Amino acid sequence: MPPRRPSLFTGRAKSRNASPSNRNSIQKRRLGEDEPAAHTLRACERRGSIREGREGEREMDAFYSASSAYGAAASGWGYDSLKNFRQISPAVQSHLKLVYLTLCVALAASAVGAYLHIALNIGGMLTMLGCVGSIAWLFAVPVYEERKRFGLLLTAALLEGTSIGPLIKVAVDFDPSILVTAFVGTAIAFGCFTCAAIVAKRREYLYLGGLLSSGLSILLWLQLAASIFGHGTSSFMFEVYFGLLIFLGYMVYDTQEIIERAHHGDMDYIKHALTLFTDFVAVLVRILVVMLKNASDKSEEKKRKKRS
Repeated sequence: MPPRRPSLFTGRAKSRNASPSNRNSIQKRRLGEDEPAAHTLRACERRGSIREGREGEREMDAFYSASSAYGAAASGWGYDSLKNFRQISPAVQSHLKLVYLTLCVALAASAVGAYLHIALNIGGMLTMLGCVGSIAWLFAVPVYEERKRFGLLLTAALLEGTSIGPLIKVAVDFDPSILVTAFVGTAIAFGCFTCAAIVAKRREYLYLGGLLSSGLSILLWLQLAASIFGHGTSSFMFEVYFGLLIFLGYMVYDTQEIIERAHHGDMDYIKHALTLFTDFVAVLVRILVVMLKNASDKSEEKKRKKRS
């Protein structure tokens, strides 16, 4: 007969019948045998908690990145959007550089024309007609004759400067700081509206063309009515502010139109620079008129206070 194996009950009975010292040794053995399993369980629990923590951090990061991306997409503005010129091809970017460089040269020529009027008093109706004739001649010359067209642009800018020379002379005689402030304000407004048009989506502001054209026609009709029936100070200032609003809108519209035309192959940087030059001068003249009016009103109030 094979020997019988001790059953669990016999082992338990033996452990019960064993002495206290033997019982302690048995318990220590069992604890020693269970310690590796306990360490393994603890390690697994720690790994699981670490994994859960990492997964939670990843989920939170994904949530915050998605929410920030959604907020930027909803608002349309952000630091990344200011650096994003992917919608503008490199060819169009180089074209815009030429346009703004030509614009700066035209503004310098206009400043020379204003100085010539202050020194020689040559500005007036003849210079205005000469400016219009130069612009018409520029549009009649073919695009490939760049030197001739560039010279006509500088001529038109020079004559434009002499035409607005009387207003600039009044500002210089009254307070030279007004002229500097008006020019800086116009440059800041031009830069801000131009950047807004460049950073915005393509064709986003082109819908303003109809509204601006309607506003410009209203302005022309108001000026025609004022020349026939006369106008007071309030109507004149309304025309000035209304025209300022219109030409600020044209800064945005013309910039996006230039970009869109360049995307379609129209790289006539001289004509585009002339368009922006017209907007810049129109805004500068109106800001200068507003500042001169405010300065004259303040000086009159001071004189009244001194008399009283």
